[in-house]
Amino acid sequence: MRNLLSIEDLGREEIEAILDRAESFAEVGRRDIKKVPTLRGRTVVSLFFESSTRTSSSFELAAKRLSADLVSVKAAGSSVDKGESLKDTVATLSAYDPAAIVIRHPYAGAAQMVAGWTAAAVVNAGDGKHEHPSQALLDVYTLRRRLDSLDGRRIWIVGDVLHSRVARSDVLAFTRMGAEVTVCGPPTLIPRGIEGLGCAVEHSLERLEEADVVYALRMQTERMSESFVPSLREYAANFQINSRRLHPRQLLMHPGPVNRGVEISGEAVDSPQSLIAEQVAAGLVVRMAILYELLAGAERPAPVPDDGSGAPAGPTPIGQPA
Repeated sequence: MRNLLSIEDLGREEIEAILDRAESFAEVGRRDIKKVPTLRGRTVVSLFFESSTRTSSSFELAAKRLSADLVSVKAAGSSVDKGESLKDTVATLSAYDPAAIVIRHPYAGAAQMVAGWTAAAVVNAGDGKHEHPSQALLDVYTLRRRLDSLDGRRIWIVGDVLHSRVARSDVLAFTRMGAEVTVCGPPTLIPRGIEGLGCAVEHSLERLEEADVVYALRMQTERMSESFVPSLREYAANFQINSRRLHPRQLLMHPGPVNRGVEISGEAVDSPQSLIAEQVAAGLVVRMAILYELLAGAERPAPVPDDGSGAPAGPTPIGQPA
């Protein structure tokens, strides 16, 4: 794996390899010494042109846990505010010889362009309405831990699918792992031709009880230049996931940030079915696994805890016996 730009670039075996690696880092995370020396002496650049809490913090912590040197750049307060182009920003940061650049950008295809301008591995941390592959991988990881396998599972993605990069990546990842995916929302918030990704489409929650997993999406008003629903009140009345609509056997997911009382009710967020906190926790180990697979590779020796003892206590390389 040279870059992580899209879930479309990954086969099922490659997804499973990343998730298996994440499991090994989860084991390291339960130890007193959580840092491994895998990327010591290498630099990871975190370049975010859009606001982020979960993705930016987990990628930065993932790099630190792998002992990488971290350069964190936010658009606000950087030379971008002075008119510097994306290409020139990447050229400036490339002078530091980074091993990887993690980028979030408001325009679709930005990560792909950056990959053509640098020798560093590029991770797409969200590009416009296009994709968010690391989110999809952590979502699969979260569900695999709870359900063992996604084969034959029915997953409904409900809400603002049109403006959601998470929805596209999740449809690709969930179907690749054997799930049956349905996207649901008002017709104005469902992209034309999304069925081509291998999912079904619904415009009401009448059949929501068929789902094993309900994945709620927020209304991304920051990407809307016009009104797509009559009002948030009406949207909530028809599409909000709440305790009345959520069956006790169903699992609930959300990529965050959550708008309580709009796409999802407060009691649903806090319910036993909610996996939202587990998704956040999964973000760290999955993003550690992504950086590891990009920069160290499965053929490299397994990392060990950075305690100076030299004890071989790190994750087992994929494909080798534990």
